[in-house]
Amino acid sequence: MLDLRPLQEPEHSPATAIYLEQLLRAFAADPIAGESFTTLVQAGLPDPTETLDDLADLPIAGRRALPPTRLLRSAALTTDPFVLRSASIGAGWGAAGQGAAGVVYHTASGSVPLASGLPLVVTLLDLAPWELPGVYQRTPAARFGQRLRARILRDAAAVIVPGEAASRSARRLLHLRRERIRIVPLAARAAFVPEAAAGAPEERARLGLAERYLVYPGRYDARQDLPSLLHALADLAAAGRPASLAADVAWPPQVLLVDAAPEDRAAIARAAASYGVGELLSYAPHLPPDRLAALVAGARAAVLAVVSATSGLPALEALAAGTPVVASSVGALPEIVGRAGLLVEARNPARLATALATIWTDETIHQRVAEAALEQARPSRRSWADVARETREVYASAGVGGR
Repeated sequence: MLDLRPLQEPEHSPATAIYLEQLLRAFAADPIAGESFTTLVQAGLPDPTETLDDLADLPIAGRRALPPTRLLRSAALTTDPFVLRSASIGAGWGAAGQGAAGVVYHTASGSVPLASGLPLVVTLLDLAPWELPGVYQRTPAARFGQRLRARILRDAAAVIVPGEAASRSARRLLHLRRERIRIVPLAARAAFVPEAAAGAPEERARLGLAERYLVYPGRYDARQDLPSLLHALADLAAAGRPASLAADVAWPPQVLLVDAAPEDRAAIARAAASYGVGELLSYAPHLPPDRLAALVAGARAAVLAVVSATSGLPALEALAAGTPVVASSVGALPEIVGRAGLLVEARNPARLATALATIWTDETIHQRVAEAALEQARPSRRSWADVARETREVYASAGVGGR
């Protein structure tokens, strides 16, 4: 059983939507005899298994349409476990009636069923609700919902995390047992390769971008360290143009915002204007992976100014495209970036400004980190087929011993 609701509204949780889409595509590309899927979807929205290409051969045993509990906001944290419990019990009975040898319930949505009786596998791509309780647990309903969710997670047959940093944080914040945690690293989408940079000039022309720019895959979200980024850009503008910078290179650094919903772009534009740096930001509409990869591959660097980063997927894809990263040293980012970028502490605009100026103006340092990024973009890199294979191994172990 797979909860596909995040894939129906990808603008609300982009990393989760990418994860589910790529996992489904990998499952469909390498079918296993006897394997089938029951999907949980939100009523009233298109079923992604019917609208996405490459999924026609995915064996769908059934579909369960659920009410739009997300509209309840924080109250959904307490209602979803009961709604999902009913749906999963019914689907489990249906699968058993069709002769299934076993059923595993897998969710990456953040919503988990309560006492469904099925082995539960949870992919944990976001720890912000527990890392930033002052933001995500401000109301009694939100606090109760997150505590309930944490309690269910502790009883899950397996909790999949993308790396060692997430494993350590999950054990510390949620008190998960080490033996229940499975590390399954993520992969970049196939479009994110250094060769994608060949399409950058065309994409720049469409957006009116200069040849040198930074790409910021950010949203107007508490996980982002947007104030530090805007403050850093304002400091660089006030500091004046470096004398060593070539005359044909813009100053201060120009930043292209990608992967943000229209309301996010509007909110970020207002925030940038309040810092006096509105003209330094450009905005890209939602783009298919190949066009987005071209812009990322053609960028001087990707900027990941964040205060919480469990999946690190934007950094992973930037490096797969051979683009170095300027990132906050939080969550998964240090283990992903390594030598292929510049790491600075979060909520430190001065140090972020120094890193941005360095990556923008210092050709020696930029070449060094860019070469390290290209090393990570090797042809033998990890793929979503690897992610799918290791996820199926988790299903098998949970189905045998997870009750």
